[in-house]
Amino acid sequence: MLTAKQHELIRFIQQKLEETGISPSFEEMKDALDLKSKSGVHRLISALEERGFIRRLPNRARALEVIKQPEDVTPAAKRPMPANDAITMALATKAVAREPANDIIEVPLHGRIAAGAPIEAIEGQSSMPVPAALLGPGEHYALEVSGDSMIEAGIFDGDFALVRRTDTARDGEIVVALVRNEEATLKYLRRENGKIRLDPANGMYDPQVYDPHEVVVQGKLAGLLRRYH
Repeated sequence: MLTAKQHELIRFIQQKLEETGISPSFEEMKDALDLKSKSGVHRLISALEERGFIRRLPNRARALEVIKQPEDVTPAAKRPMPANDAITMALATKAVAREPANDIIEVPLHGRIAAGAPIEAIEGQSSMPVPAALLGPGEHYALEVSGDSMIEAGIFDGDFALVRRTDTARDGEIVVALVRNEEATLKYLRRENGKIRLDPANGMYDPQVYDPHEVVVQGKLAGLLRRYH
């Protein structure tokens, strides 16, 4: 079962695809559903994607495909289009497709996280605009990296880590780990001899080894943003 907003969104996407041949922008979807921010649209799209109703086309932020529809959503009946109208529609669609995809999602910025010795993670300070193309399905947040223990993985002091919220991860993935319920760090996750090992990506630092109950995974690294001065 879909929520009312999910149902409304998939109908709007289908309508736009039938009318113009391209999916609506995040701004258009936000206005059509009377939402306060684009982050609400992102959550709805992620939910529809996870349930198999839509999928994002690769390498394009403004490209959605409807895979299946709720039972009461049917495509509008197609009528023959006069030749002149067809040419006009094709030209209009081509012109719109050339517009750059500038959809932006506001994700929570939860302060700083250590890429060195663990430091306290600061919760809920502000939000950060992120290009939608950098985010996949699921809920995301951002953290500012502090330290140099992940530089061999291309993660530097002052970078912003984009993190997909999850409490599970496979060995070898870069995770946000909450240590002893008070400190957060960004490291490779390893399980070894009944222990949790958090590995740095810098030969100057040693792995950190903990009992399983001392470490809680709070997310997996999904991307990076870097500011050049």
